[in-house]
Amino acid sequence: MINFTRRTFLKCAAAGTAGLFLNEREVFGQTNELSLPERMLPAPVKGGFAMNDYWVWDPSVVKGEDGLYHMFASRWSKEYGFGNWVTNSEIVRAVSKTPAGPYTFEEVVLPARGNTFFDGCATHNARIVKSGKYYVLYYFGTHYKDPAPKPGADVWGDGLGQKSWMNKRIGMAWSTSVYGPWTRADKPILTPRAGHWDASITSNPSPVVLPDGKVYLMYKSSEKDHNPPLLLGAAHADFFRGPYERLSDRPLFQFHTAGKMDNDVEDPFVWWSKDHYELIMKDRFGHICGEEGGGIHALSKDGITWELAKPVKAYSRTVLWDNGIQTRQGNFERPFLLFEEGKATHLFAATGSGDKPYQLDRSWNMVIPLK
Repeated sequence: MINFTRRTFLKCAAAGTAGLFLNEREVFGQTNELSLPERMLPAPVKGGFAMNDYWVWDPSVVKGEDGLYHMFASRWSKEYGFGNWVTNSEIVRAVSKTPAGPYTFEEVVLPARGNTFFDGCATHNARIVKSGKYYVLYYFGTHYKDPAPKPGADVWGDGLGQKSWMNKRIGMAWSTSVYGPWTRADKPILTPRAGHWDASITSNPSPVVLPDGKVYLMYKSSEKDHNPPLLLGAAHADFFRGPYERLSDRPLFQFHTAGKMDNDVEDPFVWWSKDHYELIMKDRFGHICGEEGGGIHALSKDGITWELAKPVKAYSRTVLWDNGIQTRQGNFERPFLLFEEGKATHLFAATGSGDKPYQLDRSWNMVIPLK
C-alpha cells in the first residue's frame, strides 16, 4: 500500500484549500461524497437503547442471522455512580427490528466470572464484527483483588478505580450465532509492553475484518496511567483468533506537546473503504476539531500513517432530534457506524444528559440515521 506522501501534500497545497480537500478525497477514492456531518439526519428521540435502572454505554450493532439488529453494549447499575464503569460494567445484548430501534434488552453476554480471570470483574467497550461464519466480540476486561465496591462507593476516590483501570486488557469472544453460546478467551489478545508508549493498558478495541479475512485492530494505551496523553496503536492478525502483532512501535497520533499534554484522542471507530482505512474518533479536549468531545475524521492507506480529513470534524455534541429540538449532550462518545451493502447507514454513540461531560443524570446509546 502507498502512503499519502509529502509530494502529494505539496501538490495539493499548491492548489489552495479547496484543491487540498478535493485532491485528498480523490486520493482516497471519495470524490463527490458528502462528509459525515452533511449526511446526518435528525436523531429519533425514541431510538437507540436505554435502561431505566442502568447506565448504558458502548453501542455496537450487527445484523443477525435472524434478520434483526443486535446491539452489544455495556451497562452497570445506577445503584453505583457513573464512574463505576471501570469496576462494575458488563456487556449485554439488545435487539430491534430496525437499525434505529428502540432496542430491547435481551441478555447479559459477558458477566463477571471471578477475579482469577483477566476480565473477571468487569467487561466494557464492546465491538462486534463478522468474520466468515463467526460473530466476534472484542472488548476490554479487567479485574481487581479488592472487595467489590458497595453501592455509593467512590471508586476513584478510594483508589479502586485506578487499580482496575491499570488492569484493562483487550479480550475476545466468538460464536456462530448472535444468541451464543460464546467462547470466551481466557487470556488477553493484546497486552501492554513495559518500557514502551503502551506500557499501561490495552483498551478501546476497534477491529476491522479485511476482505482477505485478516484483522486490523486499533487500541488505546498510555505510557504511565489514565492521565493525558492517551494514545492509539495498531496491531494485526491473519485470523481473528490471533496471534496479534503490533504494526508499529510508535503511537499512530501524537497531538500533545510538552506544554499541552491535554491534547489527545480516543474512542476510534475504524473501517475499510475499498482501498484505504478511515476512522472517526473523539477529540478529548477539543484542540483539534474545535469542540471538546467532538469528533475527528482521518484516513490512511496502510493503517499506520494517518492524515486528518478535510473537513476534520466528524460530529458534534450538539444534536438535532426528530421532534425539532436541539440539545447539547453531556457526552457523545464511542462512535460506531453501521454498514449495510457497503454503505454507512447509521451513526451510533454513547450519550448522556447533564450539565457537563461525565456529570450525567442519565446515559443511553443514541442513533443518527444517515442520508
